[in-house]
Amino acid sequence: MLAGARVERGFSPQRVLQHPPVLGLTRTANYLSCGQIGSIEISSISSLRALLSDGVVRGLSIIVRLGSASMPPLLLSAQSKNVACPLCLVFSVAAMLSAQSLRELGDARGVHVGSAVNPSHLAEPEYSATLAKEFSQIEPENAMKFGPIHPAPGNYNFGPADEVAQFARSHNQLLRGAVLVWHNQNPSWVTGGKHTPEQLSSILRDHIAAVVGHYAGQVYAWDVVNEAFTAGGKLRSTIWYDSPGIGLSGTGYVEQAFRWARSADPKALLFYNDYETETINSKSDAVYAMARDFKSRGVPIDGIGFQMHLTRETERVGRMEANIRRFTALGLQVQITELDVRLPLDSGNLASPRALARQAKIYRQIVELCLKFKQCTAVQTWGFTDKYSWIPRTYPGKGDALPFDSGYKPKPAYEGIVAAFKSRRPKQP
Repeated sequence: MLAGARVERGFSPQRVLQHPPVLGLTRTANYLSCGQIGSIEISSISSLRALLSDGVVRGLSIIVRLGSASMPPLLLSAQSKNVACPLCLVFSVAAMLSAQSLRELGDARGVHVGSAVNPSHLAEPEYSATLAKEFSQIEPENAMKFGPIHPAPGNYNFGPADEVAQFARSHNQLLRGAVLVWHNQNPSWVTGGKHTPEQLSSILRDHIAAVVGHYAGQVYAWDVVNEAFTAGGKLRSTIWYDSPGIGLSGTGYVEQAFRWARSADPKALLFYNDYETETINSKSDAVYAMARDFKSRGVPIDGIGFQMHLTRETERVGRMEANIRRFTALGLQVQITELDVRLPLDSGNLASPRALARQAKIYRQIVELCLKFKQCTAVQTWGFTDKYSWIPRTYPGKGDALPFDSGYKPKPAYEGIVAAFKSRRPKQP
């Protein structure tokens, strides 16, 4: 069989042309015709369409896929009353004109476009192909968290996170690390070990040194501490803070974690990450006060991660701008780290067109907001396909939160991101 061609069955013919005719292209179309392989020179997309309708290729329902990795499928169909063929054909057509991927649009404007990744899905061709094409930055969803990566004393399970690191290297992507210190997903040997503060301090120091050291030179940025504050702006009660803690008061344990991380990899960027801190409120005020204190005393903090797990009723994005501005004014980077926009689902587990349109607007507004700030350096979604989103498990009756549907088809949210990037001119080389 001709390279790049494959046969599909069960295709329902459609007379669809998703892209308008593009004149001036001269490329070779390779095709498979009822078991015969050939090629035909075309001078334009419209001439290819004409060839099909004139019956040069007869009795076939045809999908034309443009050869560029960043070009969406161009769909055509042709049928003949005289000839019947049970096959659906796939053309491979090299095209000079192509739509840009999210990563290309982001790179041109100085913003990393990222996604959280589950390494168990990397063997799925559509998952890995979409991830490689669309995203310039990836981060393991859970594989680097304390419990999964350090399940027993002295025992580190680097394998799953190493798969993500290898994927990033193979596809020229940045690798982001999360998370070193969190109140969740700690292993039972830590939480149930009845350790003294001195012992816990030693455990956490050794953990950070081992994990950050293992990925030194691979992970460019770490979420060092995650979700240390309550909604009211108080420090959350956790094993690392006060139950029993590592022997330091206030934000001392957060500071110590940042210092240990910097020592383990002096070149990695270090972030504090939290949710519901995107607007000015009691929680974001507490994070801001901590960050300002750290900067004033030389504690090695480089940025703030705003998770942004949003809903369609999200407050006006304009209220987020002043908050981001005050953090960047401290000299900190800002990254959107876990973006999704959950929607209500009907009895068929589908979101309404109106809800999807509102979601697309929110995605566009968030990316446009980031583009206003030179120090907003990444927009990352928590996963990219609704097929594997965490939302339905956590919020029953909600879902459809991500830019790609369960079949890896771009949703209106995807187009919202594209529109946001296209609203800002690329940086000059």
